[in-house]
Amino acid sequence: MRSAPTTKSSRGDQIAAALIGLLALSAFFTLFIFRAADDNRLTSWQWVFAGADVWNIGGLLVAGIALAYPVSRVSLWGRRPALALFLASFAVGAAFWRKPEVIVDASRYFTQAKHLELYGIGYFLGGWGREIAAWTDLPLVPFLYGVLFAVWGESRLPIQVFTTLLFSGTVVLTYLLGKALWDERVGAAAGALLLGMPYLLTQVPLMLVDVPTMFFLTLALFTTVRALDRGGAGWTALAAVALACAALSKYSVWPLLGALLIVFLVYAWKEPGPTLRRAGAIVLAAAALAGPIVLWKHDVIGEQLRLLWGYQAPGLGRWREGFASTFLFQIHPFIAAAAAYSVVVAVRKRDAKYAIVAWALVLVVLFRIERSRYLLPTLPMLALMASYGLGEIRSPELRRFTVACIVIASLVVALGGYLPFLAGTSAANLKHAGEYLDSLEADTVEVFALPQTESEVNPAVSVPLLDLFTRKRIVYRPGPEGTVTGAEVETSPLRFTWEYRTPRYYAGGGSDGQAAVVIISAHRDQRLPDYLEQKIKNYRLSKAFEVSDEWFLYQTLVRVYQPAERGLAGSRL
Repeated sequence: MRSAPTTKSSRGDQIAAALIGLLALSAFFTLFIFRAADDNRLTSWQWVFAGADVWNIGGLLVAGIALAYPVSRVSLWGRRPALALFLASFAVGAAFWRKPEVIVDASRYFTQAKHLELYGIGYFLGGWGREIAAWTDLPLVPFLYGVLFAVWGESRLPIQVFTTLLFSGTVVLTYLLGKALWDERVGAAAGALLLGMPYLLTQVPLMLVDVPTMFFLTLALFTTVRALDRGGAGWTALAAVALACAALSKYSVWPLLGALLIVFLVYAWKEPGPTLRRAGAIVLAAAALAGPIVLWKHDVIGEQLRLLWGYQAPGLGRWREGFASTFLFQIHPFIAAAAAYSVVVAVRKRDAKYAIVAWALVLVVLFRIERSRYLLPTLPMLALMASYGLGEIRSPELRRFTVACIVIASLVVALGGYLPFLAGTSAANLKHAGEYLDSLEADTVEVFALPQTESEVNPAVSVPLLDLFTRKRIVYRPGPEGTVTGAEVETSPLRFTWEYRTPRYYAGGGSDGQAAVVIISAHRDQRLPDYLEQKIKNYRLSKAFEVSDEWFLYQTLVRVYQPAERGLAGSRL
């Protein structure tokens, strides 16, 4: 830990620090008072803090800001800022591992990954988009998840470690990109500011594609900058691989890759010949890597693009979360303010390199992409913009103090508000039920999912979400009820759940009477159909997981039944 410059702090800096601390505290209480304006669909402040003790949270914030001042007098990064950022971000991400899978999209990626685990890479590649339903997903991230399952076993833990590593890698890459474009000061602050986005922290451990996509996009930008700046076969190859991976991660990243064109133009202005040769090598190599997959699956990809254009694009107008929610509640407002100010700074300096990081946010504003999850890949660029703006604070101590206030406030909100809120939703029932099933002697579990009474989610997608948390063999018994017509879900954001096809690995023969039975319902007093009443006639209720919440229409309450003759010996708990 290195001491900051030994010049005595001026009284003006002390007053400025006091004002920054008061502003940080005021920002939290102002947002709390106006929390009804937060229309986020997952972590709205009007839900998160409905029953929270705001004074305890506010007290933690006051203590954190008070601690941030003496801490900001020294440089925390030492000689290895990349390592410090990596370790700090990994520790923060790991703190969220205990939350359940709260977004039903995880069922898609689990299902695709499990096909690879069970049937191999060849089957996955051949069946993706055909026997393996792909919806509007690209294959890379589910492929990587499937490899993790095949190597480490079908468990959520390797997925969480992997996504957290990618998050920490993104933090480091943001630092390196800022350092490459400007200087270490901008890069280090930008990396730290990714911890000032509480919504992002909630996404780190989830089995989705957003965090991996964010990593590959940032990697593509950094390696391209390095390849154009330094040349060499190594950087060129790495940039090509990163570009191919980003392109095969998620369709929404394709427009964001337009930032690479700006990189080419910025470097071509200085050295047109070498830049064009290096850029051509990167693009051709990336096309050689991703092109065969696109050509092989052109029919699937074409259909997906038509679905995106005809369904997803119009849906953006219906599935909005306001910019105020995203940039004030879900991201610390200081970051949004600093990023907005950075535009003025860049124009004044006529800094062409700024356009590289601004491209993504320009698209967000122009096309009004108002859904927090869709913005995740752009957040490293937002952090770089904010850090660029904060660079106008001349005092290093005040800059560090401002960044520390942002990060501390974010962690207080995320760990003190978002985490307990999400851990207390009904999605936790699937997590706890899966862990309980692993304690039973039965090798097979028969699962029945009753129709959702308030939500338009297909109940069948609850099965893969349960499967993620247990090592037992699951046999899924779809019932005759719960189907809906295509017209009812044509414009629904959950339409994919009704196009979900039950995988063949959930098929099974008749029960030998020894399997445990799991019933997933929407509420405690939901009536069982006659065939289920008959099914559990000789079973006893072994355990019930019936936490419900009032915020989400989709509810998953779980009851576990065992054959009555087993008595209490059926469980090793």
